[in-house]
Amino acid sequence: MKLSCPKLLLHLEGFSVLVAACLAYHAGGFAWWKFGALFLAPDLPMIGYALSTKIGAVTYNAAHTYVAVGVLWLLGHSLGMSHVLPICLIWLAHIGFDRVLGYGLKYPDAFKDTHLGRL
Repeated sequence: MKLSCPKLLLHLEGFSVLVAACLAYHAGGFAWWKFGALFLAPDLPMIGYALSTKIGAVTYNAAHTYVAVGVLWLLGHSLGMSHVLPICLIWLAHIGFDRVLGYGLKYPDAFKDTHLGRL
């Protein structure tokens, strides 16, 4: 598969997020078993696809945007909830991993139509 320059950059961006999140998780001394246990949790909203592709796209995208992670982290940080940081790092790592694999944000017409192109 030939990658266009922007698409290649988006894959590299995802890889950078994945590596940075893992390094920050390691630096925080957080438990790796929790990382493994929660790494696929952001994929649970794909259940929305059982209802329709439109609902599935909305629920998937809500769980696979960096904005949602940022909002959770800001909320947790402002409320002094330190346990939110490792959850956010795991979530960031998951999103980065998905981007490396080519899973982008979904369009409502089909699961395979993403902002990174068609799967």
